[in-house]
Amino acid sequence: VLRSRSMQAPTMLAGKCALITGSTSGLGYAIAEVLAACGCNIVLNGIVSAEQGAEARDKLARSSGSGVIYAGADISDLAQIERLVADAASSFGTIDIVVNNAVVRHFAPLDRLTPAEWDLAIAVNLSAPFHLARLVLPMMRAGGWGRIFHLSSYYGFRGAENRIGYVTTKTALIGMTRAIALEAGDMGDITCNAICPGTLPTPDILGRIGKLAAEKHINEAEATQQYLAGRRPAGRFVEQQSVAGLIAFLCSPGGRDITGATLPVDGGWTAT
Repeated sequence: VLRSRSMQAPTMLAGKCALITGSTSGLGYAIAEVLAACGCNIVLNGIVSAEQGAEARDKLARSSGSGVIYAGADISDLAQIERLVADAASSFGTIDIVVNNAVVRHFAPLDRLTPAEWDLAIAVNLSAPFHLARLVLPMMRAGGWGRIFHLSSYYGFRGAENRIGYVTTKTALIGMTRAIALEAGDMGDITCNAICPGTLPTPDILGRIGKLAAEKHINEAEATQQYLAGRRPAGRFVEQQSVAGLIAFLCSPGGRDITGATLPVDGGWTAT
């Protein structure tokens, strides 16, 4: 566990442990930053090199003063999920917050999506959240407090062509959220909610915008506007800090009565 002594962490979530899948960069790392700033110890997870994992760990520890470990488990594999939970509990005593953020996406028509791609989407996007909730809920019950978050999507509300694995798993996460919330309701201050972001500036989406710019011979600012057209009334990306800030609020005392909810953070996309 790396912990910086250069600053004292705030106390709202001091001493609690948050495990965030897919968190060495992007949205997952932004969530880790916000929770660490609230005093959480953090378990970063991802499939990157040991050097990249250590770099993300060290950066977060220095900036927050919280305890941080990097666990490079492949959450498509149950044995590695079990090891991830064991490593986190060994490092920090328990796991109080789980954010199921890791995701795989495949873009292909139904008849061209391979069985292997379908199985991977189910494993990472759906089975891993189930197993993590199953494994950490006893710890949360023992402590009388816990927060489970499933990162669903705008596409948890609607269909879309050429992404059946993503749409199916993100929709199913909403049902899983409701079921877990009901089961956890009498276990203490334990909640489970689904967060549904709109379009975020992820590396995957930025790559598609770059491809669009090249194909249409336009600059990236114009390509961004074309890509976002119809996706958000404000015509800009959803801020990662907006998603992270909602999760932090739901971990606060003000969030204790919000459970089983499906909460869009999409700049009004679902309202259009």
